[in-house]
Amino acid sequence: MPRLRGFAPVIDARTETLILGSFPSAASLAAAQYYAHPRNQFWRILGALLDEPLVELPYKRRLRRVLAHRIGIWDVLAACDRDGSLDGDIRNSRTNEFAALRTLAPRLRRIVCNGGLAARHARPLRAAGWAVVSAPATSPAHAARSFEQKLVLWRQALSV
Repeated sequence: MPRLRGFAPVIDARTETLILGSFPSAASLAAAQYYAHPRNQFWRILGALLDEPLVELPYKRRLRRVLAHRIGIWDVLAACDRDGSLDGDIRNSRTNEFAALRTLAPRLRRIVCNGGLAARHARPLRAAGWAVVSAPATSPAHAARSFEQKLVLWRQALSV
């Protein structure tokens, strides 16, 4: 299995909320973009919540629009071994250095975990003083809830 490396955080000094995923999918790694798989509902959900046409925008404009709403994007894992895209296949993972968030995003107050693997890393984030809430995974691998059900839960997570 190849050693895979994740992406840098999409944050700035104005970021107040960080959406924290697990690790980029194979499609995301190939495109060098967060949530690039066409069936991942992340951009559709976030666009609906922010009243922004994120799905229709080029990637760099999406990121600028999200940052304008004081929301950042990152993953819990910096690197791992994985064949495919499933979180359950991740081996030999290395967690990102969350302490850097104090400098990179000094206004950060809340972290929203996108799915179960991210939520399993909540304890040290809470201990560091951030409010941490969980939202259902937007990944196409997690189809137990409809888009509408996920949207309601995401709305609640972002309003805490």
